[in-house]
Amino acid sequence: MNYPARICGTVLFAIVLTACRHDPEMLNQPPPVDTNTYIADTAAVTGYAILEKLPGIWHGPVTSSTALGSYQEWIVDFRPISAAQISAKNELDSLNDIFMSFFIAKYDSTFMLFFRNGGGFAGNVRNSYMRIDSVYESASLSFYRFVDPISGGNRVDTDITFKDDSLIMHVHTNVYNTLSAPVTHMIWRAQLKDTTSTQNAIAQFNYPQKVMVKDFSTTFDGLSEAVFYSAAADPYPEQDQPYLGQSNVNVNITAPASIDPAKKVLLIITTQPLFDGFSFQAQNLKYRSRYVFVGAANPTGYAFNYMHPGSYFVNAIYDSNGDFNFSSGDYMNGSFDVPFTLAAESTVSVGVTINLLIP
Repeated sequence: MNYPARICGTVLFAIVLTACRHDPEMLNQPPPVDTNTYIADTAAVTGYAILEKLPGIWHGPVTSSTALGSYQEWIVDFRPISAAQISAKNELDSLNDIFMSFFIAKYDSTFMLFFRNGGGFAGNVRNSYMRIDSVYESASLSFYRFVDPISGGNRVDTDITFKDDSLIMHVHTNVYNTLSAPVTHMIWRAQLKDTTSTQNAIAQFNYPQKVMVKDFSTTFDGLSEAVFYSAAADPYPEQDQPYLGQSNVNVNITAPASIDPAKKVLLIITTQPLFDGFSFQAQNLKYRSRYVFVGAANPTGYAFNYMHPGSYFVNAIYDSNGDFNFSSGDYMNGSFDVPFTLAAESTVSVGVTINLLIP
């Protein structure tokens, strides 16, 4: 991540120097070189329209055959991170997270959409790359299929279907080449809940534009599949993703007085407040952007990395009854909706104290 810097002197210092010497003429500095590869507006970029359909906060249930199993709700906050790339980072706990990214790449002598999907699973890293393979677009329905660029759909594929304000993501895999044909890995059925949170990023980049993000012309040569198990081998690791920052949420528990180490603390980050005074606004749960469960035994906090710049609110719950929600008998922060703002390519820290019994 790069940060601009500027050095300024004081007015008095400048006056003294001017009186004592003659400064040489300042040379005009050339503008920074634009290294972007622009694609003609008239050129076809296979799957380009999906970039316009993804922005927003999506909520929905997951059906999964993985060790994580199925769960009632998965929340994904897709926002642009460049003129031709959109991403979302999510985590369930400290061992399980996922980073999804769609971007324009050059591959097989043409420009097309790629899907980067992966993260940490039980502490192990796996990231896979899929290229657009099939596209169907009509006034009422859009379908996009992504496959492994080397082994095709026999290894892994992802089908994404849009209809109205709904999205269905269906992932197939042959389970590390142990099956003769791919089976369902997971199905996510989501509804678009909010588009206001992504508007600043859309305006920032004049998104979307036809710009090449990565040149994968020779990236996968000599490989049997586009799946990587370490950041060192990954051709586009998370730390190279632009624009994103990190939010460190520090947690202090003063109530309950005795902490059960088997309990969990739920951290919820929203783009709009969940409380109006002392009144809980259930309708604003649609603005949830990130959340994570951390152990109550030592809940010093959590680092939400690769997070979209913007304004947020954080709430924390000591989950006494294990229902993963705001419930009677749980404890939460008495200072509701602790605000913070994350700038691009920066780090921010915010503290939250759990000290209030929910009646």
